[in-house]
Amino acid sequence: MKFSKYYLVAFVSFLIWGFFSLALKPLKGYPSLDILFYRVFICAAVMAVISLFMRVRVLKESIAAFKGMPVARKREVAFLTLAGGVLLTANWFFFIYVMNHISVKAASFAYLVCPIMTTVIAFFVLDEKLSKWQWTAVMLSVLSCILLSFNNIADILYSLIVAASYAFYLVSQRKNTGIDKFLVLTIQIIFSALLLLPFYPKYSAALPTEASFYILITLIAVVFTIVPLFMNLYALQGVTSSTMGILLYINPLMNFAIALFYFHEPINATQITAYSIILLSIVIFNERFIFGRRRTAVA
Repeated sequence: MKFSKYYLVAFVSFLIWGFFSLALKPLKGYPSLDILFYRVFICAAVMAVISLFMRVRVLKESIAAFKGMPVARKREVAFLTLAGGVLLTANWFFFIYVMNHISVKAASFAYLVCPIMTTVIAFFVLDEKLSKWQWTAVMLSVLSCILLSFNNIADILYSLIVAASYAFYLVSQRKNTGIDKFLVLTIQIIFSALLLLPFYPKYSAALPTEASFYILITLIAVVFTIVPLFMNLYALQGVTSSTMGILLYINPLMNFAIALFYFHEPINATQITAYSIILLSIVIFNERFIFGRRRTAVA
């Protein structure tokens, strides 16, 4: 089977997210809500400038395309776009809440549950079919999550909330077609900024003065938010939500490798086994892409 550009874009987007901890770790001395506020506000400003001044032709074409849609389709596109903004905001907020008030493990576990949840939701909502190999990969993923959840049963509910918000985002945006993807993401981020703006005066800390804070936040906003999210939306034009969900495992695998080899965090045999199973599940789920050319040659 041909290895599509959409598949490659999806793979690279999650690979980029895998390095997120390298930019986030130096900001551990700042309140998590401040990181969220400035991340979203800078994203909104950057994307608004690009869409209004650097992509004027695309903006006009997208507006014309939207006006030419039937009324029912207009409502659907508007709903899916704004709902996507709400789901992104909820995902970021719940993730920070769980990390600060529940546990770091629960926050990390959420992105191990998310691929499974995305695959199952896509199966029932979008009627995306899975092969026997892909269902095997899903079952292996479930097994790995069970292994990692030992002694952390109370955290599962919080993890499910975080996972569900992004899983529903991926599935909903699979149906959001007809408008330029970068413009869709711009509207969603601006809508997210508007949702957070009323909370900023009350819940933000003192205005940061260190230049390093703004450099790192801008890096997070552009490299670890705008770029991979746009790549996600672009990839959804050519790959299923189920495939996107399973490829999401690249993120925690990268986090695990960085924690092990860069930050030298301790690990145990259960974690090694669970993450090895996750890696195996990614290979099995995508076996048609990995081994497709070989099968064709044999045939």
